[in-house]
Amino acid sequence: MSRDSQTLTLGLVALGGAAGASARHAVGGALPGLWGTLAANGSGSLLLGFLLYEALRTDRLGDRTRTLLATGVLSSYTTYSTFIVETTRAEPLVGAAYLFGSYALGFGAALVGRDFAARVDPREGREVRA
Repeated sequence: MSRDSQTLTLGLVALGGAAGASARHAVGGALPGLWGTLAANGSGSLLLGFLLYEALRTDRLGDRTRTLLATGVLSSYTTYSTFIVETTRAEPLVGAAYLFGSYALGFGAALVGRDFAARVDPREGREVRA
């Protein structure tokens, strides 16, 4: 990877990261505590499932777009560190339910995103690129 390409990639991640972190802050302001983290991680998983599956199935999203949106925006929008802190601070039963519920929601949302991407371009013969 050339130095110019590395600089562009870093810029895309930084720009996307600022947008994702700002969106996450807004969600946290609207839904404080566990609910805000759950909402951000669930919606982020849905969007990431759609984005990555759509990128694998079609040629609509280039590498730069995926870097900006997936690595930049969605990685800073979803909040694993906050998720862990909130889980450990909760009462044990609430923390356990939150932990398992969050993972179930995240996996389920990613699968819904994947299925939505398949419906956007349902042409037969469109296989996932490796």
